[in-house]
Amino acid sequence: MAKKSRKTGPRKTPPKARTGHRGGVTKGPEAAVASKAADRIARALEVIAAAMTAADERTDSHVVMTRADAFIWHPDGRLMPVSQVSRVDLGLLKGIDRMRDILMENTVRFAKGLPANNALLWGARGMGKSSLVKAAHAAVNAEVGGQLKLIEIHREDIESLPGLMELLRSSEFRFIVFCDDLSFDGNDASYKSLKAVLEGGIEGRPDNVILYATSNRRHLLARDMIENERSTAINPGEAVEEKVSLSDRFGLWLGFHRCSQDEYLAMVRGYCSYFGIRLDDAELEREALEWSTTRGSRSGRVAWQFTQELAGRLGVKLAQQPRL
Repeated sequence: MAKKSRKTGPRKTPPKARTGHRGGVTKGPEAAVASKAADRIARALEVIAAAMTAADERTDSHVVMTRADAFIWHPDGRLMPVSQVSRVDLGLLKGIDRMRDILMENTVRFAKGLPANNALLWGARGMGKSSLVKAAHAAVNAEVGGQLKLIEIHREDIESLPGLMELLRSSEFRFIVFCDDLSFDGNDASYKSLKAVLEGGIEGRPDNVILYATSNRRHLLARDMIENERSTAINPGEAVEEKVSLSDRFGLWLGFHRCSQDEYLAMVRGYCSYFGIRLDDAELEREALEWSTTRGSRSGRVAWQFTQELAGRLGVKLAQQPRL
């Protein structure tokens, strides 16, 4: 039996997706309007999310800053609180009275919201440059009720200094940003980040931030680095000025020089009196001078090292061990 043939006719095409608010693909002018609206909503949500994130970061940084009076800056954006700062009492720093008074006056003015200068403490090793910064912070901070914070930034993290400035700019606290043993060698160009923050950048240094740095070099740069610039540059004078101008951006230059024998002995006696180390004065003087002779120098650091040796030999425990 023959099968009936199926009727053929025009093939029906599937209906096209309709436009509308219920879903599907939209086309034409209405589609363009809807797309623009979606973009505006997406951008608005991004702005809201960024603002909420920034608010959270500000809240977090404020909470962190209330936990301690001193911090260490990490280039990934973290401030690590330091619960106990390695410092000495301001009265134990001998032979640097003039530098102490100048730095203290500058720090007090800054803490009170008055104009103050960035400071470069330069000169002989072991003469208490970093100790003076930490001692001055402690003394002034006690006067202003804990509103003055000390933040140490390591030399190798100088390029992240603009990020730190941005973090501190909106804070209600006042900050001493401190870099110990600051210097630059070879082709190191990170000093340009420091120059921009000190003076000359668009944003500049925030009003609630001041920078203190210590260095063995007055111009922060090795002599051979400066001489190399002078010998290879098209205009030697301009090349040297570019390098030397970094230290010029510190308003205060405080020079520390090697101490005399009397100043060295005064340091030793001050430490022994403070920590209760008892020894006949003539014997103390003889041993202290012998110690400095074997070290080939007289400085606050050498005096402290002798004090540690003497305390250990006499069985006296030291409450703190400062780093000079």
